[in-house]
Amino acid sequence: MNATCNSSSTWPDSITYIFTTYSALLLVLGLLLNGLALWVFCSRMHQWTETRVYMTNLAVADLCLLCSLPFMLYSLRDTSDTPICQLSQGIYLVNRYMSISLITAIAVDRYVAVRHPIRARELRSPRQAAAVCVTLWVVVVISLVVRWRLGLQEGGFCFRNHSRQNSSTIAFSLLGFYLPLAIVVFCSLQVVTALAQRPTSDVGQTEATRKATHMVWANLAVFIFCFLPLHVVLTVQFSMGANTCAARYTFSRALSITSRLSDSNCCLDAICYYYMAKEFQDASMSAMSSNTPHKSQDSQSLTLT
Repeated sequence: MNATCNSSSTWPDSITYIFTTYSALLLVLGLLLNGLALWVFCSRMHQWTETRVYMTNLAVADLCLLCSLPFMLYSLRDTSDTPICQLSQGIYLVNRYMSISLITAIAVDRYVAVRHPIRARELRSPRQAAAVCVTLWVVVVISLVVRWRLGLQEGGFCFRNHSRQNSSTIAFSLLGFYLPLAIVVFCSLQVVTALAQRPTSDVGQTEATRKATHMVWANLAVFIFCFLPLHVVLTVQFSMGANTCAARYTFSRALSITSRLSDSNCCLDAICYYYMAKEFQDASMSAMSSNTPHKSQDSQSLTLT
């Protein structure tokens, strides 16, 4: 059965060419955008803020995922658990769920700043944001190690290994997404509600509130667009199983498409940087227009960064 499934699960040459072109464009664009973001965060901005800490870690996670992408895609040509397969897919998964975790942390930080401004003075600081990031890296890496060990017990860790049973490893993926999804949705709705209730004293404040609301909705839409389809497919696979060749074929195709969609988050994150932090925009313009010292205007922006 495995041989028949293997032979029928390959894409037509035209579709393979589209996937290859898409991945190549995503890799080049993602490396450029996230590389620029990391350079601005580390060398052009003169004051560490909570958002800067989270976004720097998010750019690192996206860069690591992009760097592992070619090796991960190459490993999909084989159905055995080779070292390059386990390493590349391990790095890929760590940074996918680290991106999800950091987006969740940004949403929570934004919620605390807007909904609990008094307590935010105690709860929010660059040092605490750094501690949160370190904790998230440790938790995500440990969960990946546990997932790897469970995967080996179930027949294999790598995606194309047809002997793997998937139950425990898929459960880890679902928990690593649906819990953050609930948090991001809750925090986003709370922030939008608070912004709608905020009194506006002038036209400038009204426009700033409107832009901030659009930013929150855009971030939520990107998160759902990139990650929800993949985890819906995983949910259906977890519920129904893949015990036949036809089921394996269907889920293999669906996971291949939705995984490529989730990879686009690396580029969309980098584009969102320009809208999520006014300080980043100012620093970018300063870097391109002049060499004069940049004076942070983060305190002048709406309390979302």
